[in-house]
Amino acid sequence: MALTPTQRSTKHLQAEGYHVELVEQTKRVGQPGAMKVWKVDLWNFIDLLCIRRGEVLAVQVTSASNVPARVRKITDSPLLPLVREAGVRIVVHGWHPDGRLRLVDLS
Repeated sequence: MALTPTQRSTKHLQAEGYHVELVEQTKRVGQPGAMKVWKVDLWNFIDLLCIRRGEVLAVQVTSASNVPARVRKITDSPLLPLVREAGVRIVVHGWHPDGRLRLVDLS
């Protein structure tokens, strides 16, 4: 079974020495059969929050083709300056179908 982009990023980051936590939440409203389900990122743009000695890393995970949309989402966020001021490094992981990683640093 193929890994999801989030699983790929988690494995990649753990190999780089990070402790990785999934901070994206799944929200559900309604009754079975008529339930609305959606994902909510931490601060509306973070899927994974990672730490290692001296560093906090926020990661938005997507497919390589969706990287430009995710970059726009992050740069449009009113919280971006605050997250940067707090010293959090911010990256987008865009995964190609063949397993290559496109990384964009927005720190």
